[in-house]
Amino acid sequence: MSTVRVRFAPSPTGYLHIGGARTALFNYLFARRQQGTFILRIEDTDTVRSTQQSVDEILKAMKWLGLSWDEGPYYQSERFSLYKDKVQQLLREGKAYRCYCTPEELEQKRERAMAEGRKPKYDGTCRECGKASEGTPFVVRFRSPDSGATTFSDLIKGPISVQNDELDDIIIQRSDGTPTYNFVVVVDDVEMGITHVIRGDDHVNNTPRQILMYQALGAPLPAFAHVPMILGADKTRLSKRHGATSVMSYEEMGFLPEALVNYLVRLGWSHGDQEIFSMGELIEKFSLENVGRSAGVFNPEKLLWLNSHYIKSGDPARLATLLQKQLERMGLGVADPEKLPAVVRLFQERDKTLEEMAKNAAFLVRKAPEFDGTAVEKFLTEANRGLLETLIGALEKCEPFTHEAVEKCVEKIMAETGLKMGKVAQPIRVAITGGTVSPSVFEILPLLGREETLERLRNALALLK
Repeated sequence: MSTVRVRFAPSPTGYLHIGGARTALFNYLFARRQQGTFILRIEDTDTVRSTQQSVDEILKAMKWLGLSWDEGPYYQSERFSLYKDKVQQLLREGKAYRCYCTPEELEQKRERAMAEGRKPKYDGTCRECGKASEGTPFVVRFRSPDSGATTFSDLIKGPISVQNDELDDIIIQRSDGTPTYNFVVVVDDVEMGITHVIRGDDHVNNTPRQILMYQALGAPLPAFAHVPMILGADKTRLSKRHGATSVMSYEEMGFLPEALVNYLVRLGWSHGDQEIFSMGELIEKFSLENVGRSAGVFNPEKLLWLNSHYIKSGDPARLATLLQKQLERMGLGVADPEKLPAVVRLFQERDKTLEEMAKNAAFLVRKAPEFDGTAVEKFLTEANRGLLETLIGALEKCEPFTHEAVEKCVEKIMAETGLKMGKVAQPIRVAITGGTVSPSVFEILPLLGREETLERLRNALALLK
């Protein structure tokens, strides 16, 4: 078995967004491709903003996407004693120090540095100041090297080097004793044996600082791979103004998880000209070498196209279960769920999302259609009374009540009246569905059944103008 160990480490301060989902997906695929271990770690050291609701939403989104983890979820809030031990280790070894500077003093130092054209980093006042009086508040700072450079070869971006004198003596433990992000990330990655850190490139600036902490802890460095950001169509960072950014918002809008997975992986990774990938194919073909260096631009139309493909090729029985959930979101109970696979087959060639399908199929579930006023005015007229009455009489005797038999019944009426299909089908369609757009009436009527069809036709007679 491979020794590859990767992790996805979201902060539970909100929902799982599209960018985080793609990072999780890349880690998952890399682990599966390498027969390694995929770890889920909840980075909840921000006790003020972290919530259990956010944790639940993140786990729900991961499961919906099919990104199963091998270890975890681990919670940083349950590991504070470990972090404190590591802080004490660095203090003992002289690789960290207590800083007693007050916030006001730090602000003055920052303003002075800015005024003098210097980088506003901590000036090291407390590096050699020794022990302050008992009870004086302090933070613990990491002692960064004064010279040299920190260099690493990013698996996506290539070689990156930063001069150490550009780096600050960052705080690794706050005055209340809680650890900070950059430090706990390193401690956890060391303790969990992480071999590859695959994350968004908004973390690139943290990496040199973290490398120095790995070295201070005497730990081997993992390989780093920083994935480019996802941008909106206007080339700015993806946000709500570009559309939904929450993974589960797409589930609510009727997207399939396989469509979102397929779309996200192609947003920055490619394998020749292939566009459609099953999860099995992605695991077989995924590699970091084929992750691009430039930012991906989120294209809702491309996602919609992929979703349409997966709906068209989807199993009607499975889609029926998902359609029922969409209908229930609309407040529509389904009296006969066994009919839903047939409903799916009726709409899956034409609808791009399950939400769209639910709206278009709602007339089949409602007790009575919601009538479009314009359609009623045009087609439910006194001139069509005889047609509807004739149709009711014919359908009462139609045996069996199937597509073929209903079609023959209507064709017989057309032959007797001399009316064309459009003149016959549209009044039927409006009476049955409430509108002028739907699949073939010969498919709809058998789905509704004889009794429901006759009841709707009789009710339509009462609306005749």
